[in-house]
Amino acid sequence: MKRLLYICLIAVSATSCERVIDINLNSADKKYVIEGNVTEGYGTTTVLISQTKDFDEDNDFSGIEGATVTISDNNGTPVTLLPDGPGVYTTRNIMGQVGHTYSLKVVIGSQEITARSTMPRQVQLEKLTVTEEMLFGELRKYANVSFSDPVGKGNCYRFIQYVNNRKEKTYFVYDDDLTDGKSLDRRLLFFNDNDDEDRNIKSGDMLKVVMQCIDYPMYKYWYSLDASSTGSNQQATPANPVSNLQGDALGYFSAHTVQSLEVQVR
Repeated sequence: MKRLLYICLIAVSATSCERVIDINLNSADKKYVIEGNVTEGYGTTTVLISQTKDFDEDNDFSGIEGATVTISDNNGTPVTLLPDGPGVYTTRNIMGQVGHTYSLKVVIGSQEITARSTMPRQVQLEKLTVTEEMLFGELRKYANVSFSDPVGKGNCYRFIQYVNNRKEKTYFVYDDDLTDGKSLDRRLLFFNDNDDEDRNIKSGDMLKVVMQCIDYPMYKYWYSLDASSTGSNQQATPANPVSNLQGDALGYFSAHTVQSLEVQVR
């Protein structure tokens, strides 16, 4: 049986970082990897297109050129994204709006890949603090985010942490299934399995947390990606994340709001 190494680029911008998602070792038929993001307001909308690689290949991003990429919302005509480097397609002609559903269409040769994502309302990121927690016998500092979940289930959140501009590789995602309508304080706990000191939060560091309000299909994607990358389901064979893409491809398409807070750690 052939298996693949899924190289996923977690894209907040066109200069995204590489991320190994699936640790299967054998080679397999190549699949396209799509990563698309629409954010609130006018800005640069970016879609990255790459391809899976075999285990013995390098981890460099190999962008796919020659694709036709369009995005439309429920009130507008399709906007064509233009090439902006190998595998990078961008436009500044889309205004992301809360409540709008965005449709992605990617055509590569004879293959068509589509997806839909609805931008949820923004929930205010109220406060970012640093707390200390005893974890695995060691006292460490962790980011703590505060926000108030609106009444009505279905709100989903993703948090991205940066320490001195270095992105933390852990995926922090939450839904409100058990916390609907409550004021919340969430510690962004993670396990530093390789004892990389640069991942730990220390006094004097600049700590930044980005909050995304995401729709439920994207919550399922990031949640399953976290489970796959950490091996949290020990009884199951590692699998690719639950994607909202239609067509034989991996990755995601997300319409979400973005906000951030930054503090210097004492």
